[in-house]
Amino acid sequence: MPLIALTGGIASGKSTIARRLAEHGAVIVDADQIVRDVQAPGTPVLQQISETFGADVISPDGALDRAALGAKVFGAPALLQQLNAIVHPAVRAESQHRFKSALAADPSAVIVYDVPLLVEARVDDPWDTIVVAHAPAGERRRRLVELRGMDESAAQARIEAQVSDEKRLAIADVVIDTAGTLADTLAQTDALWERIRPQ
Repeated sequence: MPLIALTGGIASGKSTIARRLAEHGAVIVDADQIVRDVQAPGTPVLQQISETFGADVISPDGALDRAALGAKVFGAPALLQQLNAIVHPAVRAESQHRFKSALAADPSAVIVYDVPLLVEARVDDPWDTIVVAHAPAGERRRRLVELRGMDESAAQARIEAQVSDEKRLAIADVVIDTAGTLADTLAQTDALWERIRPQ
């Protein structure tokens, strides 16, 4: 079972690559979706977040108020570390469960773990290949402003809050340069698929 880690900074084109690999038949396990699932109402993780950060991070419908939690931990490394200590183990356990389920369903599956925080949380896991979606910070900032409606300073803050491009590129087995056209990105992704697909 090839186990591929796909990572990249915010607005790096990672989702485009994941969609293309899914079209080819890869099983995509989405770390962001797992985070949402393990923090759903009624979960032990949400209970722990509420106890640690206060009831005001829970919205009236019982769901996590991401904006309220984000406001508390953004720019506060010690609090972010506390949050990660609650969330990361649950995400790791659930992702392993999903990898095993995909393998049980299809022993020849190519599993791609779409994970923004690979460098921060999972770099030492036994990946067969680490793929980094890469575009320069200026291009990613432009995408955040033009495509997601952020203002310049918020976009820059989001980029700076993440691990540096240098650290991400240092762990890459494959870099997909997403700064060009969509066709360029898809062509590089198709070439990656030829390398990792079941023979």
